[in-house]
Amino acid sequence: MMGHKLDNIFNIAIKKANELKHEYVSMEVTLWALLTDAFISKLIESCGVVVADLRQELEAYLADGKNFSVLSEQQVGNLSKVQFPDEKIREVAKLNGILYQPDLTLALQRVLQRAMVHVQSAGKKEITGVNLLVAMFYEKESFAIFLLNKFGVDRNKIVEKIAHSVDRPLTDNSITPISIEGGGATIGEKMAINQNGQSALEAFTVNLNKLARENKIDPLIGREEEIERIIHVLSRRRKNNPLLVGEAGVGKTAIAEGLAWAIVNKKVPEVLHNAEIYSLDLGALLAGAKFRGDFEERLKAVLKELDKLNNESQKAILFIDEMHTLMGAGATGSGTMDASNLLRPALSMGKLKCIGSTTYDEFRKSIEKDSAFTRRFQKIDIEEPSIDDSYKIMVGLKSKYEEFHGVKFPNNVIKHAIKLSEKFISDRRLPDKAIDVLDEAGAALQILPAKSKRHAVTLRDIESVVARMAKIPEQTVVGDEKEKLRNLYTNLKNVIFGQNEAVEKVVDAVMMARSGLANPDKPQCSFLFTGPTGVGKTELAKQLAFLLGIPFKRFDMSEYMEKHAVSKLIGAPPGYIGHDNGGTLTDAIKKSPYSLLLLDEIEKAHPDIFNILLQVMDHGALTDAHGRVTDFKNTIIIMTTNAGAKEVDSGSIGFGKAQGNSDISKLNTALKNFFTPEFRNRLDGVIYFHKLSHENILRVVDKFIIKVEMLLAEKNVELLVDGEVRNWLALKGFDPQMGARPIERIIDQKIKRPLANEILFGKLIKGGSVEIKMKDKNESESIDNAEIDFIFSS
Repeated sequence: MMGHKLDNIFNIAIKKANELKHEYVSMEVTLWALLTDAFISKLIESCGVVVADLRQELEAYLADGKNFSVLSEQQVGNLSKVQFPDEKIREVAKLNGILYQPDLTLALQRVLQRAMVHVQSAGKKEITGVNLLVAMFYEKESFAIFLLNKFGVDRNKIVEKIAHSVDRPLTDNSITPISIEGGGATIGEKMAINQNGQSALEAFTVNLNKLARENKIDPLIGREEEIERIIHVLSRRRKNNPLLVGEAGVGKTAIAEGLAWAIVNKKVPEVLHNAEIYSLDLGALLAGAKFRGDFEERLKAVLKELDKLNNESQKAILFIDEMHTLMGAGATGSGTMDASNLLRPALSMGKLKCIGSTTYDEFRKSIEKDSAFTRRFQKIDIEEPSIDDSYKIMVGLKSKYEEFHGVKFPNNVIKHAIKLSEKFISDRRLPDKAIDVLDEAGAALQILPAKSKRHAVTLRDIESVVARMAKIPEQTVVGDEKEKLRNLYTNLKNVIFGQNEAVEKVVDAVMMARSGLANPDKPQCSFLFTGPTGVGKTELAKQLAFLLGIPFKRFDMSEYMEKHAVSKLIGAPPGYIGHDNGGTLTDAIKKSPYSLLLLDEIEKAHPDIFNILLQVMDHGALTDAHGRVTDFKNTIIIMTTNAGAKEVDSGSIGFGKAQGNSDISKLNTALKNFFTPEFRNRLDGVIYFHKLSHENILRVVDKFIIKVEMLLAEKNVELLVDGEVRNWLALKGFDPQMGARPIERIIDQKIKRPLANEILFGKLIKGGSVEIKMKDKNESESIDNAEIDFIFSS
């Protein structure tokens, strides 16, 4: 593939061909475009050529229309309409100097193919302008090569110049090789000067104090304790190196930048008044370090300059963001000499003051393993700020964002951004995620058309941004929760039939949790749903999540019957395969802490799983195999069980046999025998589900029929179901041991399948209506033998 620079060169060539109205992009036009590249121009110049003279002759050849196939104005217009049928795209292309897209000549196509082969054989990934120039010399019949030869440039000269690295291309921060002959300065000092005459500190670090003086750093709000601890560590005689460790987004980098701002504004003790903080750019150190020793020399040059500043009574502090990237940086092959080992002597002797930052994960993976390196640092934990602290931080920063976006951020909008980001964006930390919400809301207003622009961000803007960032439906964020809670009992009763007592208990618990009166150190509620199968236990959990607008996380506990299955929930222990992967349960709740967790058929799980659920129900937290704590305090936990259902079934069979005290007593006995006292004691309640009456079964039938009606309406088919058919479906579909579940299967078999054939191949291809009635039957005929009849009309 072509590199970014070569892409630009071809764009220049295409524009030049457009300017000259050439039908094709030729070798000569491409050579002209190559000469616009500073490095290629310098390369040809090193062959003893005056590039201006070469370009002048080339332009004279290009301007002569006899040498090329030139298009007329009409041909250009026709090509433009064919290649850019969309008028808007055509206008944009025209503004960029492109009226049409000329093809490449066959010769240029061969050059590109040859360059690609050379690049692949060299193990590279991108074609550069140099590759293209070298490949052009094989087209000896072209005027471009004739002209280069005329000026004394041939392929061998170009290759020789490249091989000897004469004026080789340099990145902005790369170091020019300097001969060390002649003595004088040391290698490190010579390597410390780049092509712009910059010192190593200027080339490979960023002076944070300078940025603070130029007002390019935001002031640090709060974090007084952390700053004080950093100052204490920096003031030590030895091992004066703080290491900031915290989750991504909590403000580790901002603390280092804030310290620089505080130093510039004399907000620190006198001992740090003349300190300068330099942020190491590890990418610049590594860029272009092709040969053994390049990287080491650059880093040593940086350290030497820092040491020199310290000897001149200045306090130079090195800040290394993402400290874990040092581990292994610059190492070659199986060698052990990486950046961390180069830093170690200076760190241990106290010559170098260094502030590092990293995340907990990277600290464990990379840094903690090297105890000799770790003990040179003093670990400082950077915790996620509280909601109140985040609010103070954002109020302090809002003027910067208001100035940038040209809009106002009222304080109630800031509070709303913090509240919603904390609730719905669970994979990131405050204040970073809330700041991003504000920033994006401001950007959204900034790009609105002039007629629609507003001067202040509203609560609605914040809700839209959070919905986009969290990838959830907007109504979930926007919806008025109080209104949802007010109608929760009624809405649940409309979809869960015959379980009013269970619905009432669940709604009461949710109301208490949402009002803030529940225990804040526990999950919002923890219930055990018990009763016969097919009576609505799982359905109640689903509908509750849907009506509250929160994610529904279902775990089928039959998948966790073995002892080792515990590791699936919280992650494999160290040394086992899969240790790097998280647990299914902990990962699910980390991703969506505001969710409903359903542990379906909990009695099928291994007893060890009950033990790990104890800490969840008691403390609202679960520690995974990596030692990370997952917060369950905003989670609704529902467990379902069929334990004791057999004993109840043996006592009452059929419709209308609602559970009495004796049935509940049987269920209680079964639960006591199955679940340990400590498990039952941590539940907020055990909710009993009754058997469904005939009336409730009819309502379930209606619910499924309405679903079928809605599906058929999309096919322009109207469905009418007779009352006798409803009753027949209720009788045939209900199973005392299976509950209401078989009803859906009966509707699939008796109604959906016959209608599917008619929709695809029969009387309902073009839509229509269908009425379902019972066929005439003898009084003695059983329900099983009765049949239904379909009456179609267009």
